[in-house]
Amino acid sequence: MTSIKEDEKKEIPEIIQDPQTKSTYHRLRFFGKGGFAKCYEIQDIATNQVYAGKIVSKKLMVKSSQKEKMAQEISIHRSLQHKHVVGFHSFFEDSLNIYIVLELCKRRSMMELHKRRKAITEPETRFYMRQILLGVQYLHSRRIIHRDLKLGNLFLDDDLCVKIGDFGLAAKIEYEGERKQTLCGTPNYIAPEILTKKGHSFEVDIWSLGCIMYTLLVGKPPFETSTLKDTYKRIKQCEYRVPTTLRKPATSMIVLQLQANPALRPSVDKLLRHEFFSSGILPAALPLSCLTTAPRTDQLEGMMQRRPLNEVNNINNVGMAASIPAQVKAEPRTGESSSHRQNLVALRDQLAALLQSNLKCRPECLTEGLSDPAAQPLVWVGKWVDYSDKYGFGYQLCDESVGVMFNDTTKLIMLSNGVNVHYIDRHSTEKYMTMTDYPPELDKKMKLLSYFRRYMTEHLMKAGASVQVRESDGLSRLPHLHQWFRTTLAVIMYLTNGTLQINFQDHTKIILCPLMQAVTYIDVEKNFRTFRFSTIEEHGCDKKLYTNLTYALEKINSVLSTKLC
Repeated sequence: MTSIKEDEKKEIPEIIQDPQTKSTYHRLRFFGKGGFAKCYEIQDIATNQVYAGKIVSKKLMVKSSQKEKMAQEISIHRSLQHKHVVGFHSFFEDSLNIYIVLELCKRRSMMELHKRRKAITEPETRFYMRQILLGVQYLHSRRIIHRDLKLGNLFLDDDLCVKIGDFGLAAKIEYEGERKQTLCGTPNYIAPEILTKKGHSFEVDIWSLGCIMYTLLVGKPPFETSTLKDTYKRIKQCEYRVPTTLRKPATSMIVLQLQANPALRPSVDKLLRHEFFSSGILPAALPLSCLTTAPRTDQLEGMMQRRPLNEVNNINNVGMAASIPAQVKAEPRTGESSSHRQNLVALRDQLAALLQSNLKCRPECLTEGLSDPAAQPLVWVGKWVDYSDKYGFGYQLCDESVGVMFNDTTKLIMLSNGVNVHYIDRHSTEKYMTMTDYPPELDKKMKLLSYFRRYMTEHLMKAGASVQVRESDGLSRLPHLHQWFRTTLAVIMYLTNGTLQINFQDHTKIILCPLMQAVTYIDVEKNFRTFRFSTIEEHGCDKKLYTNLTYALEKINSVLSTKLC
């Protein structure tokens, strides 16, 4: 009897060839799945260019309507070329599969950003919304309605530039005034005229954009309820509430988009001219750390006085450093959770439910195809050294940034650029400095930071070294170590973004994230794989991972009972 993994390899060959162009691709790591498709990184053997290979088994395309839908998606997507639309490279098929070769967006979708961050800051929202609007403006100019704009269909590249993808529900307006009738979309983003079947056009995308903007700023969709029936009822009645904490320009732009009457919604052109974009900071670029933590607000405010970050790094300009009036006040940092205990409680409850679910323990049940790279942690501890008998605990994150948690509970974090340093005092107040410009009273601690960094670089192996990361920049505000302790079996480290990492003495490691409801398991062979708790509940896991998860729950309960967090 062949395993699922072997069957999958037969159905999706390691070497894939386009019979028309004779282009040959090497199938690389599994990237994720959705709907009918599995996605892999694939590399053109001739050029070494890496793409996203969206692979659909022909076994699943049995109905003629499914084939027509796939043909329409390909037809629409291949006709598009814009910097804020996922690039379409080619498509072909063999006897087993249909292959769609697309631009690879390594930073996943904005849904993962939302799950990790909840509400984000106004400057970040301006950065993303402007790019999304530019992409939709292009689609509408080509007479295409996307009809499924949502965070899960907005992808991010290495520079956090937005790319609109998934044109499975897209439609072309063939003549002036045409109204489509198909019931389609995703519940939290669907426009009322689609639900009432009154006919719809470009305005449904404007409604979805309003839902997206609201979700980014508030941390949850505007019409979300516990049941589909209640959500649809609220959408039809246009019943939602904008928090009073939002500033007037942001509220005004949301209200304009979320109007029950589609005729009253502004065009994309008008939205791009809205005062929301000129009433505060519009960053030219954002650091990758924004995927887990808000950027440094002092640096964002300073962008008015310095060259845009992307000019410094020779990145194509996707935004602009907005010209802001001098009287504009610093904007509130919404949604930054400092409730470390709340995250631990959530993780405890998730693990308790998982371990009480009659979990099957069997080897080889969690195959690569069941892993979910989208839930992979963005930050973890790659190295650590315990010198707490004299000074404190030193650690290096996966991006090469280095931190020290001193015995007096103060913390120093040096970013991977080796220049910027963050100091967190005993009251959790964060101060920013550089390796050459810092208060004299921190001289000894800065020297110790350099010592810890040198020691870890020269003597220690990095956990998860095979996973690529990118250097942070001066705008970065990284998560840091909130708490740590040692037991006879492991070292346990809890980061300020809610990530709990346990390094066991047998060299296995688990990295638990309550926000993504997932665990990354680094086994003795150094395989680095991430599984959602729901996947483990359904398919089971091997005895070692089960033991590690049980141990994690025990230690979380211990921490919560002592109220140390």
